[in-house]
Amino acid sequence: MMRLLVTGGAGFIGSNFVHYVVNHTDHHVTVLDKLTYAGNLASLEGLPDDRVAFVRGDVADATLVDELVGSADAVVHYAAESHNDNSLHDPNPFLQTNIVGTFTLLEAARTHGTRLHHVSTDEVYGDLELDDPARFTEHTPYNPSSPYSSTKAGSDLLVRAWVRSFGVAATISNCSNNYGPYQHVEKFIPRQITNVLRGIRPKLYGEGRNVRDWIHADDHSSAVLTILEKGRIGETYLIGADGEKDNKTVVELILQIMGRAADDYEHVTDRAGHDLRYAIDSTKLREELGWRPRYGDFEAGLAATVDWYRDHEDWWAPTKDATEAFYAELGQ
Repeated sequence: MMRLLVTGGAGFIGSNFVHYVVNHTDHHVTVLDKLTYAGNLASLEGLPDDRVAFVRGDVADATLVDELVGSADAVVHYAAESHNDNSLHDPNPFLQTNIVGTFTLLEAARTHGTRLHHVSTDEVYGDLELDDPARFTEHTPYNPSSPYSSTKAGSDLLVRAWVRSFGVAATISNCSNNYGPYQHVEKFIPRQITNVLRGIRPKLYGEGRNVRDWIHADDHSSAVLTILEKGRIGETYLIGADGEKDNKTVVELILQIMGRAADDYEHVTDRAGHDLRYAIDSTKLREELGWRPRYGDFEAGLAATVDWYRDHEDWWAPTKDATEAFYAELGQ
């Protein structure tokens, strides 16, 4: 049994990880979350009080972080500002959380000799051409294209420097786009699902040709736990499930799963600086650590996600109207 500190554990990917840990291990989890708009305590409902503790606080609060890291066997660092559109509107929170917050955690891990796993994104690598057969690997040069991805790239480099300079026992993972339960309705897949549930036509950015490499949050969680338990210190592992789909295909699949005509959507203004394609090569993770995704069939995982949102309107409804009002101002 380990005592895990999970930063950002009330957010989408972090809360899925907490559920996964409770369901598959006997570890105890302390969640540190600031509860910004993307954090939701309802995402942790139903978890046992003797296994999961919650602390509301900022990952950049050095005093609080030092206390929590000192009481943990390992830290899994999910806390991040993560929405590209928001980073274009106001980059400052991204610098504070993604850069200063990661620095704060690294210093605490350095002080206490605590194992740290840093969760990052494939967006640090920039994007690929639509007709390029290449995929991102652990050796792909960084080429971020937004305030969000540049701050995540910076946080990755901080982790690498603290490993090399100070001997911090850390690993990094860069993951492709996640989908699944507990994802905020501002994100692409839950926004389209909840639009259909509300009787609103889904929205497709531009021509919908942009490609993302989708992975179910449960598969991301199992990969992170595998890296935490088996990964080599100082190494980076890319997490992906061979789920490349363009946005047009994803919208059409959602409509088909939900019993609507596949072309029952509308085109809206494309996002500024919209990266063309992400694609992950997870060979290292699979061959070195023996990890495999459970949801090899994207359509099956998407159908399960549709079912979750259909059954949990009480979770997403409180934020839906404000989210759509925000996008309406952007013409999206």
